[in-house]
Amino acid sequence: MAVRVLVAEDEAIIRLDLKEILTEAGYEVVADVGRGDEALDLALRLEPDLAILDLKMPGMDGLEVARSITAKRSTAVLVLTAFSQRDLVDQANEAGVMGYLVKPFQAEELIPAIEMALGRFTELRALEQTNVDLATQNEVLEVTLENRRVIERAKGRLIDGYSMKEADAFAFIQRNAMSTRRTMRQVADEVLSGTLAPEDPA
Repeated sequence: MAVRVLVAEDEAIIRLDLKEILTEAGYEVVADVGRGDEALDLALRLEPDLAILDLKMPGMDGLEVARSITAKRSTAVLVLTAFSQRDLVDQANEAGVMGYLVKPFQAEELIPAIEMALGRFTELRALEQTNVDLATQNEVLEVTLENRRVIERAKGRLIDGYSMKEADAFAFIQRNAMSTRRTMRQVADEVLSGTLAPEDPA
């Protein structure tokens, strides 16, 4: 499946050159525009794999567009910059841009720059997903441990307060959970609050 690319460059000749190079290299140019505001609208609507943005455009500058696109985490961004825009490149990097190309550039420089930007973006997303997965696992583990602690406390209440054996106390909680289609944690909470007792099973 071809990589989908959005091209945003206010100079028509450069824009056409980009489109031609990309198409010949097997990329799918889903849109090409000359204004920043149009580029942002299309990027958010089409969610291309890559957005190539000139840093200076009418309507909205490329840096602002880049910030909005990278915030969505669905599109890699490569910026086109003039030699005199070094400070903008630094700002673009801070905004999450994956690569840049200095104008005027040669056709053979474009594809490696694109592949590098896409590669970095893929690595970043994989890393973020790993962090999300780890955070989710930690949350699940914390909830599981907390549930276990509450159930143990409820068992202790039944053992101390009603002279039940540990196995019987566990069975009481489990049986009530199954018969009322609740979790053992919910039943344990009721035991601890005094609203559920052995002589008054729910």
